[in-house]
Amino acid sequence: MLHGVYPIVVTPFYSDGSVDFDSLGQLVDYLLAQGAHGLGLFGNASEGYTLLPAERIAMLQLIVKRVNGRVPLVVSSGHTGADGAVALSKEAQDMGANALMVLPPYLLKPDADGLMHYYSAISKGVTIPIMVQDAPLMTQVAMPVALLARMARELEHVSAAKVEAPATAPKIGALKIALGDDAQQFHIFGGLNGQFLIEEFHRGAVGTMPSSDLTSTYVAIWNHLAKGETAQAWNQFLQALPLIRYELQPGLGVSAVKHNLVAAGVIRSATVRNPTQSLDAAGLKELAVLRDLAAVTCNA
Repeated sequence: MLHGVYPIVVTPFYSDGSVDFDSLGQLVDYLLAQGAHGLGLFGNASEGYTLLPAERIAMLQLIVKRVNGRVPLVVSSGHTGADGAVALSKEAQDMGANALMVLPPYLLKPDADGLMHYYSAISKGVTIPIMVQDAPLMTQVAMPVALLARMARELEHVSAAKVEAPATAPKIGALKIALGDDAQQFHIFGGLNGQFLIEEFHRGAVGTMPSSDLTSTYVAIWNHLAKGETAQAWNQFLQALPLIRYELQPGLGVSAVKHNLVAAGVIRSATVRNPTQSLDAAGLKELAVLRDLAAVTCNA
């Protein structure tokens, strides 16, 4: 069962923009030591949109070997067309992915029938769980609750959704209601860096997918929630909230996360790839203040 905190693994680059595989291995070890219940790969926070096919393969090989079955791996395999998504999904499955996180086509925006065709093709091509990524702020593709519930009932391997359509908590609650008796078999995750993690949990979310630098904080919040310790969860969350908010800046959040991981000694460089933006000098000063406020536990 997919549940808990699944940080999206950032992609460490050397200063020349090439993938730093040594830092990637260190990051995976760090996230597991921080208590991650699983890992998300090649998502938006991974700069997956900048990676070459050969880089994805080499990175997945390294991560599968490093994790060695200790936690589930959810691999992003969305594409602009159904054939491409099927090919990426099969490749990920064959290489050791435990589940797939699939964005809808985002260049030519499909209607409901087009989305059913796309996810149906992927479901027919694989045998592992598919998590539908409902992220209209990124894709401009709307997936109403009724459509997600239809996918859950009609498509064999569609068994999860990552809801990133604001307002996330009410949508998660509405989806749980729409699923009815099928809700127990369908796993709903939140995203958007966990900014509404607590509300999502109380509406029925079974997991969240934030970025890589606050994993121990999110795990502590999640564990409090699982024990019914809501006040303690809020206290932990409020300490990190200024940093969580800062990292939600479009185009700049990945840079902030990487700078935090460099400060923690986890990765070597905070380099990002175009079109991802880097924080400027003023931004780095702001980030340092927020990092201290959040009391980020950063010893690798």
